[in-house]
Amino acid sequence: MSFETVVGLEVHAQLSTRTKAFCGCAYRYGEPPNTLVCPVCTGQPGTLPVLNAEAVELAGRVALAVGARVRERSVFARKNYFYPDNPKNYQISQYDLPFCEGGGLPIEAGGGARRIGLTRIHLEEDAGKLIHPEGGLDPQASWVDFNRAGVPLIEIVSEPQMRSGEEAHAYLVQLKQLLEYLEVCDCNMEEGSLRCDVNVSVRPAGATELGEKFEIKNLNSFRSVQRAIECYVRLATGEDRDGDAGEHDLAHHLDRGSHTLAYDPAADRLTVLRSKEEAHDYRYFPEPDLPPLVVTAGALERTRAALPELPWDRRARFQERYVLRPYDAQVLTATRPLADYFEAAVAAGAEPRAASSWIQTEVLGSLARERQDFSEFRVPPARLAELLGLVKAGTLSGKMAKDVFAQMAATGKAAGRLVAEQGLQQVSDPGALEAAVQRALAQHGDAVASYLKGKEKSFTFLVGMVMKETQGRANPALVHEALARALDALRSHD
Repeated sequence: MSFETVVGLEVHAQLSTRTKAFCGCAYRYGEPPNTLVCPVCTGQPGTLPVLNAEAVELAGRVALAVGARVRERSVFARKNYFYPDNPKNYQISQYDLPFCEGGGLPIEAGGGARRIGLTRIHLEEDAGKLIHPEGGLDPQASWVDFNRAGVPLIEIVSEPQMRSGEEAHAYLVQLKQLLEYLEVCDCNMEEGSLRCDVNVSVRPAGATELGEKFEIKNLNSFRSVQRAIECYVRLATGEDRDGDAGEHDLAHHLDRGSHTLAYDPAADRLTVLRSKEEAHDYRYFPEPDLPPLVVTAGALERTRAALPELPWDRRARFQERYVLRPYDAQVLTATRPLADYFEAAVAAGAEPRAASSWIQTEVLGSLARERQDFSEFRVPPARLAELLGLVKAGTLSGKMAKDVFAQMAATGKAAGRLVAEQGLQQVSDPGALEAAVQRALAQHGDAVASYLKGKEKSFTFLVGMVMKETQGRANPALVHEALARALDALRSHD
């Protein structure tokens, strides 16, 4: 029997607000435990939450960008569960009347493009964090840090429309790019600002009913999401039913209804955490301390007017306007600062394809080596355009330009200044090139004789010797022409 994989994703994105969702506490990753807390976010009796308006505006950006329908009136609810990092024993979230519904996200995977629908996006608060024994802490205890408690999140729930781990990976990459373009979330998975849970099932190919759903939690990378789905599919379809005892145990659970699973990327293995919770297990009811959230049409239009160009629209425009290959357009629009840098360089006079090539190699290479971002980079777009103009005009050779670029990145100096200070102008004077060619021929008679006997490789050697004579500053095309003329003259003389 052939099977079809069905995947839906629940993504929690931490909103980049200055304060928490329902109180005035700031949140910064890495601060000492329990130093960014107050009576509201730690659930002290008698306190009242007040909704963060900035969180609503950021959620609105995402909703409008994906084409979702924003409710004029949404309602907060209490999601009840008991866990040490949940100080109120309930989480303020939304349930039957969420912030928005519908919308979708375009993806490209498996050689094709399609749109993955969204079920809903809703606002909620985060819980705290459990710290398990490490260092000098009591090995018999777990510790609770409430700094994260109350941090604003949006939960983005997709429709069960992905059909492979590869599609899930592509969806997450596209969603992360969108959130970063909108400046809604920094998407740092290591710090927990972007988290993903997977709902996955399999069903016979051609079936319309959904299979038994399993949730996979504690996934720390997009690649782990893809591999966890693929691991589940192998087990659920019987491909891995002949493994060790742990795999037999999991296969037994897969046959007995929904469970929540954990994935170990090092072992490429799934384990059972617990039976799967359902909505009724959380006993949702409306949050009595918060009024309904009302979003006016005017507020939505102001948010819509402030939206940046979306990444997939910008990618298409780069291909059409700048005549870039799809791959190049995809790389250059990977982040908003990168796309802005490219367009600023072109606006300053750089030829688009030359700018694309240099940015993908020299600029991104320098940023990676120095572990910098564009805010720290010492070569602004206009100066890159100036450098490329010197290459186009023949003032600098391509090789010399790379050396100049490295100095620009290290010192912050302009290309023209470095060229003038170091006398790096490319040698294109016919007389100077002829003299350099004659010196090289005189010093390397063996190579000349070899070339005249038909060994073409000697020509390349002689080109290198001429370049050495000019300290690498000679125009390579003119060197080839001058050297060929000189050797032809010697051959005719013979």
